Amino acid sequence: MTLVEICEISFYTVETFALPFAIVVFVIERRKQRQGEEEELYQRLSDEYMSFLKLVLENADLQLLNRKVPQRQLSEEQMERKYALFGILVSIFESSYMLVYEEKMNRQTRRLWSSWEDYMDEWCRRDDFRAALPGLLMGEDPDFKEHIQRIAAKNEPKASTQRDL
Repeated sequence: MTLVEICEISFYTVETFALPFAIVVFVIERRKQRQGEEEELYQRLSDEYMSFLKLVLENADLQLLNRKVPQRQLSEEQMERKYALFGILVSIFESSYMLVYEEKMNRQTRRLWSSWEDYMDEWCRRDDFRAALPGLLMGEDPDFKEHIQRIAAKNEPKASTQRDL
């Protein structure tokens, strides 16, 4: 066998086996990398939400975590702090929407997104949050605005439909 024939056989062997194998390995590694990036992004957003909850705890007088206590009259300064906290929350929600939400999500992305939907749903159950939303959504992304308004509308109390007898 000549050197040229050996080189040809080597080339065909690489072309037939090694190249497809390298492509498969590359695709698998790229997918793992993308999944890691998605999880890192989710973790950063979760850290932001945890920081927000720490702010809520630091402002316990606003009673933002207590759903059962009737809302007492807040001072002007307390109302301003509450509105600022709601603004931070909407900003976190918009970031999560912009970075995670997709019309067609794979299973992993759907899993990451569902917790954000739960957070939005939870906060949209609050009358005070829903009341503040129109002002907080000025200038926000139109798709996000539509999405959270849909969640808020779903959580509005239904008007009584009883008939007078």
